[in-house]
Amino acid sequence: MKILSKNGNELLLLAMKEDSAAKGEYLLIEDKSRSMIVQVYDEEYLSSQALIEDIVKEEVVNASSVENLHDPLNIGSLLRLVRDARIFRAKIRASVNDGKLSSDVTWLPSRVESRIRRLSMKELNSYLGRRGVFPIPLGRTGDSEEFEIFAEDIDGKLTIITGKKESGKSHLSKMLVKTLVQHGAFVVVFDLNNEYSGLGWNRDGTPSCIHRQVKVLEPGNALRFSLNYCGKGAVSGMLKNALDMPAASLREFFRIWDWLENKQSLSMEAIGNAVNTWNINELVRDALVSRYHVIQSSRLFADSGLRFEDVISAGSGGAALVINMGEVSPTVRRMVVELVLTKLVDLLERQVIPPIFLFAEEAHLYIRDTYWEDIITRMRHFGIFTTFITNQPDAISDGIYRQVDNIFLFNFTNDGDLDKIAKVSLADNDTIRSIVRTLPQRHCLAIGKAVCDLPVVIRVAAAEVLTLGETKKFFKK
Repeated sequence: MKILSKNGNELLLLAMKEDSAAKGEYLLIEDKSRSMIVQVYDEEYLSSQALIEDIVKEEVVNASSVENLHDPLNIGSLLRLVRDARIFRAKIRASVNDGKLSSDVTWLPSRVESRIRRLSMKELNSYLGRRGVFPIPLGRTGDSEEFEIFAEDIDGKLTIITGKKESGKSHLSKMLVKTLVQHGAFVVVFDLNNEYSGLGWNRDGTPSCIHRQVKVLEPGNALRFSLNYCGKGAVSGMLKNALDMPAASLREFFRIWDWLENKQSLSMEAIGNAVNTWNINELVRDALVSRYHVIQSSRLFADSGLRFEDVISAGSGGAALVINMGEVSPTVRRMVVELVLTKLVDLLERQVIPPIFLFAEEAHLYIRDTYWEDIITRMRHFGIFTTFITNQPDAISDGIYRQVDNIFLFNFTNDGDLDKIAKVSLADNDTIRSIVRTLPQRHCLAIGKAVCDLPVVIRVAAAEVLTLGETKKFFKK
């Protein structure tokens, strides 16, 4: 390979037939004591008007002539080499000066004396100094090298996993959840398809290594709270954000709550009786009664219920709390999300529980700008480290994207989705558009802190645990 030209931070490299480099792979351009690291993002034929005319002329001659042309100087083989020549489009990522990585890419390597070779992931990691104590194996890179990130790379970070449906998003998120729990972390999963319960089982039906640490909570059954445990703040947040209660009705609800709390008789039955007998405006009463019936039918409250601090404690060795929301209504789903988030924030602020990792599956279906924006903005102070999994990148606001630390991009072919990702991602537009559009299933482009801001294409490994959630089909092979 040889350098043809440079435009901005892009290099055009001339490659012959025997030269190979897949999209996303890294090349090292060595020039004396300095080197430049570039990443291939596209490949095309070497093309010129004269070359195209020669190809057309030869095809016309071959089609109209039945005789073999005499070629004593073997010029035809040289012409075929030229016609097979390709152009690699590559982005300049960094430079290496005296064995040390540098962001100084203001110099140009020699067209004549420089050498270009493929850069292995092991060699790239040595330049980047990527290391950690808690590894998370993800799969392999294009040259079949094992690739891993570290739990420290997503600890305290905001992560987004996105791609079109059936591209492998949930598969990757399950790998992250499983490994985090193995390392002793506490993970809360909002599971909309009831598929994360398979983390407790291997594919052959035997219990997995985290079988005892996976706790499946279904709203109305294992996931129920007492009113005293939730507190007025969590319940009022649920009424306001999930049930859209008007301000006037909310004020009356606070009065009822305080009155019952002072009498030490706070319960759902007592609230119902108070709402029906309270001296208030009939419109306010109607608003309170309608919300009361919704709350009662959700079965989220009982005299005694779940206490997060009993499940999440610093000495329990990690756990995955999987909240199954696949069989509940959208209203109850929003109620669960508001209650859980508000209570977790309360416990974290009082330092009752250690920091947790939150995985929001199909986040576009229940994300609320009012509350999630607050969680994301102050998450590192709370101790909630969020991972959004969605196939609709435009459902997440720009305010969240601006604070993202890691993005795992699976295949997208829709121009609208690509436009959204290209605008807010941590990589350049050309790389996103060219690589992501052609990613096979279960291949992703990792961008952000986890890969030291150098995009890496990963073939995600097969899961050891039972992966529920596949598309159900009528016709089976």
